[in-house]
Formats: sequence, C-alpha cells, structure tokens
Amino acid sequence: MKLSEISSALHARLENGLPETEIVGLNGIEHAGPGELTFVSNPKYTAAARSTRASAVIVAEDFPAISAAMLRTRDPYLAFAQALALFHPPLRYPPGVHPTAVVHPTARLGRDPHVGPYVVIEEQVEIGDHAVLLAHVVVYRGVKIGHNFFAHAQCTVRENCRIGSNVLLQNGVVIGSDGFGFAKTEARRWHKIPQPCAVVIEDDVEVQANSCIDRASVGETRIRSGVKIDNLVQVGHGSLVGRDALLCSQVGLAGSTEIGDRAILTGQVGVVGHCKVGDDAIVTPQSGVAHDIPAGALVSGAPAVDHKLWLKYSAILPKLPEMLRAVRSRIASTEREPSHTEASQDEVTKKN
Repeated sequence: MKLSEISSALHARLENGLPETEIVGLNGIEHAGPGELTFVSNPKYTAAARSTRASAVIVAEDFPAISAAMLRTRDPYLAFAQALALFHPPLRYPPGVHPTAVVHPTARLGRDPHVGPYVVIEEQVEIGDHAVLLAHVVVYRGVKIGHNFFAHAQCTVRENCRIGSNVLLQNGVVIGSDGFGFAKTEARRWHKIPQPCAVVIEDDVEVQANSCIDRASVGETRIRSGVKIDNLVQVGHGSLVGRDALLCSQVGLAGSTEIGDRAILTGQVGVVGHCKVGDDAIVTPQSGVAHDIPAGALVSGAPAVDHKLWLKYSAILPKLPEMLRAVRSRIASTEREPSHTEASQDEVTKKN
C-alpha cells in the first residue's frame, strides 16, 4: 500500500516523505525496517524515532522533525490501530448454515447469517442481520440478539439473555451462567438460590476469552454500551457495568457491584459485593475494593486507598524490619537504664 493511500485513510498529513513509497507492513519503533510503518505515542521513544529504520512513522502534530517520513495526526496510537486494520482486515465468513448445525424451527435469523459446524440455536431465539456463529456456539432458548453479532468457537449464551448490536464474544465466553447464590439450611447444607433473571448486554461490547457474566436471582446483570471486558473476567450476578468501562484480565466483581461509566479496573482487581466504583475512576493492578470509590479517583492496594497514600506506605514497607529493630533496641535500652527516681534514692543511700 502506498504511503499516500495510508495518509488519506488515516486523515494524516504526510511530511518529509514520498507519496509513492510502498509500505508492506507495520512494526514496533525499535524493530521496524524499510518498507514498514511504525508510530510514536510515548515521548520516551523520541530518541528511537530518530534512529528508526522504518520507512515512515506516525507521530503527533507537535512531534519534532526526524529524517524518516512522518504521518502527523492528533492521536498516533489510534491512527496506528486504524493502520493495522488496513493491513489486517477481519476474516469474512460466507453466509450459510453448516449441515451439522442444529437450528430450532422457531428460531429466527436475520439476513446473511454464518452458522458454523455443530452450532446449536434453540427455540424462540432471535438473531439480527449478518451474524457469525463459529463452531460449537450454543444459544439457549429465548435469547434475543441484535445485528452484526460475532461469536467465536465454544461460546455459550444462556436462556432469555438480551444482547445488542455489534457485540463480539471471543472464544469460551459464557453469558448468563447461574449467579453464585446459596442459602444455608438448618442442617448446615447449602440450598441453591434460583437465578432466573437474564443478562443484558448493550451495543458495541466486546467480551474476551473465557470470561463469564452471571445471571441474577432478582433484577438483572447489565453491561452497558461500549464496555470492553478482557480475558478471564468474572462479573457477578446483579452487577452493573457502566458505559465504556474497561475490565482488564482476571478482574472479579462480586454480586451487585456497580461500575461507573468509563471506569478502568486493571489486572486482578477484586471488588466486594454491593460496592460502587464511580465514573472515570481507575483501580490499579491487584487492588481490593472493599468500599465505594468516588468518581475520578485513582486508587491502589488492598484495601484500596488513594494512590498517593498507597505510594507512601509502599515506600515505608521495606523499611519496617529495620524500624522494628530500632524500636525494640530503644525499648530494651530504656528498660536497662535506672529511672530518675531510682538514681536519686541510690545517691541518698550512699550519703547515709
């Protein structure tokens, strides 16, 4: 693809380069070579951009000039993502229903569906136009799904769940599994609490591999539009995840958790049930949220506290053994020294 074509597609301004330069692929700034396109969005890679062997670099509008051709844009990271899509368009699946698929007569599929091998679509299911269901996907009875649904192999959507348009499920996702609810009997056994209420997923949501979103006993579990959920995430029954929130790998939400719009929960964050994380809040990796987090907060640790406070006591933590030894030494020396009263009594005794 010519550099001029890429520039036009990305709405980027070409500077210091030949429009006819042929670009054959993309690579990172430190590994890109002739014929490849790279990008710089982090200032710490400015020096690497000066010495890169890449034929062209996507940079910000105010990035200093370098010898390589530059594609100037407001957001180099986003532009690089768009460039990747130019070179690696998604696979297209032809319309049709595989002979091994089982589609109930009452199920209704929209225009041009692709239904792969051993897919099961149960009764009263409704799926919109241009759906792609790859091998071994199972859709339980009563499910309603919008347009442009894409489910990779081994996904399961349980009974009566609702899914909007432009939703992508990666391999092994389970939507609408039973919430984890049990009541203890007088015999100290666990009695299962029914979980009849559906999961609702709005438009433009992506759920990545082997993540589970549980159904509820009352109310609903809802994932609002634009949410992106990473691999191995657990969303507990009755939870609400706000618009455009990010749940990174191994996040766990206990039941009835509320996550605000655009909140970011990074890797291995755990949230106690019935807690609320406010809009635009960020929770850093391996933090434990045991209380409500206000909107816009940046928190860390377990239990999670303000990030600046966490940095302070994290810096102190390695010094605790030394501090403890000093305190014990001081206490021991104090116990060995006679008190002022004892010293005065000794002097009186000696005089007598």
